[in-house]
Amino acid sequence: MTTLSLANRSADLPGELRLAYYDTGEAGTLLPADAAIVLLHGYCGSSAYWEPVLPKLAGLGRIIVPDLRGHGRSSAPAEDIYTMKAFAKDLHDLLQELGVNQICLFGHSLGGYISLAFAKDYPDMLLSFSLVHSSALADGEEARVNRDKAVNAIQTEGIRAFAEGLVPKLFAPGHREIMAESIEQMIEVGAAASAEGAAATAKGMKVREDNRHLLDRMKIPRLLIAGSEDGVIPVENTFTADGPNVSRVILQDTGHMGMIEQPVLMGDRISAFVRFIATL
Repeated sequence: MTTLSLANRSADLPGELRLAYYDTGEAGTLLPADAAIVLLHGYCGSSAYWEPVLPKLAGLGRIIVPDLRGHGRSSAPAEDIYTMKAFAKDLHDLLQELGVNQICLFGHSLGGYISLAFAKDYPDMLLSFSLVHSSALADGEEARVNRDKAVNAIQTEGIRAFAEGLVPKLFAPGHREIMAESIEQMIEVGAAASAEGAAATAKGMKVREDNRHLLDRMKIPRLLIAGSEDGVIPVENTFTADGPNVSRVILQDTGHMGMIEQPVLMGDRISAFVRFIATL
């Protein structure tokens, strides 16, 4: 990763929100002309999280990678809580602005929670759905307490100190030394987030719904990607749905950051999934 954000464009959306995003602008031939592949990043991340994977997705179609509100180069609305529903509406408004009506949606961690909210409110726009190191489960009691601790740490110690404590835990233990440079880069991405936005996002994650029923009842193809050594979201919390339209992938020796830790393998899995969607 070479930058704090991949965003090469921005859009002014309702609610005085300026959303920055990366857009290849190329429709491609595999997917319909009004379709796109959308990649959503995780908490205290940015569109840059997906940079190592993008070469594997070249030629599949138009790719849109937003900086979520309060993250990257996007603005941070002055709201006490950023709900997953609000994040989903941001994405919907952006897609409407860009004339995109159908998407293959991939959500990493926080991005997965947002993807589930999007699936609930805008199901007709989905060609496929994917959780990447994410879960349809709501926060348990311990996790909710940790959200409060995160808000307090951000407000008292600052966003950089919070990122320095958070980011190393996102990587598999065996990668923390050999991927030290990548970890430092991820810390810089986290430190660039809005402190107010990060706190509001933590509050939103704390109150999100349990969406296992939604994930399980989807008829569209679903791809669930988990890391064998993910210390944030265990494999079993990602794999809460099964069936003929559900594909499960475990990235071995990988923590919570498969796009950084195993970019070639993750890119191959996503590419194969999109190519399969194009045949339906």
